Amino acid sequence: MAPAATRSAIFRLINAAQLQSACPCHGCRSATHIHGPLGLQQLRKLATPVNAVEKEYAFEVAASNLRFGEGVTREVGMDLKNMKARKIGVFTDPVVARLKPLQTAIESLQSQQDLPFEVFDEVVSEPTEESWRRAISWARERDFSHFLAVGGGSVIDTAKTANLFTVYKDADLMDFVNAPIGKGLPIEKSLRPLIAVPTTAGTGSETTGTAIFDVTSRAFKTGIANRALKPVLGIVDTANTESCPVEVHISAGLDVLFHSLESYTAIPYSERTPRPANPILRPAYQGSNPVADIFSLWALKTTVKYLPRVANDVADHEARSQMLLAASFAGIGFGNAGVHLCHGMSYPISGLNKQGPKYKHPGYQVDHPIIPHGISVSLTGPAVFQFTAPSSPDRHREALAVFNNTTVTDPSITSIPDSEIGAHLYESIARFLDGLGVPRGLKAVGYAKEDVPMLVDGTIPQRRVLDLAPNIGDVAGEDGREHLTRILEASLEY
Repeated sequence: MAPAATRSAIFRLINAAQLQSACPCHGCRSATHIHGPLGLQQLRKLATPVNAVEKEYAFEVAASNLRFGEGVTREVGMDLKNMKARKIGVFTDPVVARLKPLQTAIESLQSQQDLPFEVFDEVVSEPTEESWRRAISWARERDFSHFLAVGGGSVIDTAKTANLFTVYKDADLMDFVNAPIGKGLPIEKSLRPLIAVPTTAGTGSETTGTAIFDVTSRAFKTGIANRALKPVLGIVDTANTESCPVEVHISAGLDVLFHSLESYTAIPYSERTPRPANPILRPAYQGSNPVADIFSLWALKTTVKYLPRVANDVADHEARSQMLLAASFAGIGFGNAGVHLCHGMSYPISGLNKQGPKYKHPGYQVDHPIIPHGISVSLTGPAVFQFTAPSSPDRHREALAVFNNTTVTDPSITSIPDSEIGAHLYESIARFLDGLGVPRGLKAVGYAKEDVPMLVDGTIPQRRVLDLAPNIGDVAGEDGREHLTRILEASLEY
């Protein structure tokens, strides 16, 4: 098991990440520095007099419109006709291109007169910088007025990015990628309308302004996170996950699980620093807040109840439908609150796999090594929540009650001292994952103890999510590498 962290230790971990996150252009560590073409005059226009060390005092709630139901994919042609679409860019991947969800969407488009479209079916599962650039180039050449994504999170994220760079025709991909990996420029232009039709119950990308890709040159994942990327409509059709292999159902469902857990246990929005100098600079990931909490907790309870049912019987229509709804609910939760350590460490776990272990998860029709996102997130789950439990025992106690299929007022839960909540939650999460047949730790996917320093190196730059890990205590800085190392070592096997 992972040793529990003190509240001050958790905060020092985040402080260390912030110190590591220097501005990539010239080493600046200013909290208000704006990268790229926004110079001093533009900064003055954006800025209001705010002390950079002040805590946040507000949160915003943003999510796509959602339509949920059996067969609603058939309506997408009418939706785009109603939007007066001039030309539609349809994004999917080679697998979904052969399946019913895309066929239904295409038939719906064809049923409308004068609704021209072109299909890009080369989206890569777990997209890379190279695959994004190909999609961007394709979209830029065609000047679409609207976008339609039919597929899993990789497809929706790729369509979001193609949309962004169709509007910003001269921008480079890294201009909008999260700092310190990219320049993290604000998105000030209105993007084209995007409709997202998910075919997996996982990422919740149909509700969020987040898009993730693999920076292969640095062997980790990162992304672009901005409310401007949100689809205008998510069409959540309960018929669209019928063809998923069980392994895809499980991995996608694990993403829902940890979206829920991490967003519910993220720092409160009122503790995030610094307060932005201008509302346009307020991040999409803001910390836990009363609205996100409702969605995250419901999604957690629903996933714990229904994901094992899907794993046992993919024909269980009720369970599949509830998991689709849970994915969207979790998307609204983490899309406004954020995720933290499990996701932060998952990015190098997935990225380094292509160079090192070369693990290929069963059930994925790809010709390259792959640790699917939900699997990579889950591998550190037990150790992470043992580490974070002391920062908010009440929230972790509530999560423990969910995994134990009881209430937080049950004597079996109330009798546990705060100091032992983390150990109990470790065991409950590990037991849940084991019941789904998840690889039992990093060793099971090919990593060894000597790989831990590289995984730590790949985690440190993930400031976008590390900043949201629970952190109450002294800001006295101690290098967070020690704590990340302990968590990863505790995640080698369980």
